[in-house]
Amino acid sequence: MGNLLNKQPPPPMVLVPPLFDFPPLAARTRMLESSYNMLFGKLALKCLFEDYFEEANHFTDSDSEEDTVKNALFRWQSDVYDPHTFVDLFVSSSNPILQMRYCSFNPELGIGAFGILPLLLRNRVSLLDNCVCGIRYGSDSLSIGAKIKPFSFKNECVESMWFVSRAGRLTVGLQYEPEYGRKDGTKYINLNNWSGAIGYCVGSGSPLSPSFNFCLELVKDYQFNASFYQHVVVQRRVKNPLEENEVVGITNYIDFGFELQTRVDVAEASNQIPESTFQVAASWQANKNFLLKGKLGPLSSAVALAFKSWWKPSFTFSISATRDHTSGSTAYGFGVRVENLREARYQRADPNFVMLTPNKEHLAEGIVWKIGQRPMLQSDINAGNFDGIPMELRPLERIL
Repeated sequence: MGNLLNKQPPPPMVLVPPLFDFPPLAARTRMLESSYNMLFGKLALKCLFEDYFEEANHFTDSDSEEDTVKNALFRWQSDVYDPHTFVDLFVSSSNPILQMRYCSFNPELGIGAFGILPLLLRNRVSLLDNCVCGIRYGSDSLSIGAKIKPFSFKNECVESMWFVSRAGRLTVGLQYEPEYGRKDGTKYINLNNWSGAIGYCVGSGSPLSPSFNFCLELVKDYQFNASFYQHVVVQRRVKNPLEENEVVGITNYIDFGFELQTRVDVAEASNQIPESTFQVAASWQANKNFLLKGKLGPLSSAVALAFKSWWKPSFTFSISATRDHTSGSTAYGFGVRVENLREARYQRADPNFVMLTPNKEHLAEGIVWKIGQRPMLQSDINAGNFDGIPMELRPLERIL
């Protein structure tokens, strides 16, 4: 009886929400793409600058002269935690009307194969000419691969080849993308067919670990790109009457990105192409349900708000507004996504991330939530041990 009267109150806890998209939408098909196009912060920047900024012409009223674009994607994968082996069907009212993609990757051998096959095109051309096949090798420090058009006899059959290597925090890569129609023997030494990049990154890749990536890239001897991406993990107080009294804080994810593009062949540049341009974007995930994003550039600016429900299946609703600075007009977009690939939930942790356990309360005895005074303790996350952490919060597979 005395034990019941002297029961200690539960320790303070911090909510750790799942990411809005895990894996990110672009990462679910990254095995179909060149690793050169996915690394150097490009995948993170693509998600930051494009996801949930819906195009206005995808939803138009009946009085509009523009055609409404309708897309649907049906995906099958054998394992919910293995996005690298799958088959999907893409259906669209534009071109291609029907397309099938497949990918198979063996993580033990590091060898994979993939293909893209259009089953129905709007224009009456040979389907085999648009078929793309590829093979790749990937490890934690090296990625080599190629994409070819096996039935393209008129033009160059090699669509792209890439080589990317990582040593510590430094990543370097080369990519070959030929100009079609050239059949001379100098295509492999022509700098217009090659791109090179070097990147410096810090962070484990887990959403619970802050990280940043800086990259310099020369694209085909005519464009120079500089980009920066940073992922910030912050904790804030939470005063939600629907939560338990011991919940004192919540983890938020803030992402920031900057990209500068400058042409290096100004003399040959067209008057319609600006010599340089830049764009800045930021996103804030307040909890597991709400995501706010915004981006700014000299040509246009946009803001987007997304809401995700965690039913089975889950629904994501997003609305965006884009301001065109050249015409002074504003366009609005609306999007709906449905998926049944995740079982996301809040995780419970002490305020210092000493330990994370799936769907359980961690007894953080002696740890009290204090603003501006949080002791820095060595944790499993800082040590790189993610075995006891839910899949949602671990880094992506160590495949470069």
